Amino acid sequence: MKNEEVLNLNQDLDLIFPIINGKVSMAINRMMYRNFRREGLDITPEQWTVLAFLWREDGVTQQTLCNSTFKDKPSMTRLLDNLAKQNLVYRNASTSDRRSNLIYLTDAGKAIKEKANKAVYETMDSALAGIDEEGLKQVRTLLAAVFGNISEALSEKA
Repeated sequence: MKNEEVLNLNQDLDLIFPIINGKVSMAINRMMYRNFRREGLDITPEQWTVLAFLWREDGVTQQTLCNSTFKDKPSMTRLLDNLAKQNLVYRNASTSDRRSNLIYLTDAGKAIKEKANKAVYETMDSALAGIDEEGLKQVRTLLAAVFGNISEALSEKA
């Protein structure tokens, strides 16, 4: 690589890294918090990811939730404890494996789905304003590639 190409790559990385590292995610989370509050909901974006999974598939193990939301066990335990305190989920012992609990939505957890999703859709509408379908396709492709590369690199080192 020529020195000029290395300099351009370094400048690009200086711009790209904060985005991939969470700057955009933090901004979206802030807006989600605000939109949840507007809907009268006292949940976090992290809690929403768990609830959203349960709205699609209720009664799953904590490990399934960990795997699908990329959270470690202690973080998931804390999330579920807080959701249980808010009466949005409950744990029920698995009949097939005494060591694991199945996580279910309460009636209150089911009832907030529409408001919570409205807040998320409003957030994403704002975040993606002015980006056409081709741009969205490129972003999805790029982020999928980055995620795939990181996942592969992590599994090689494990």
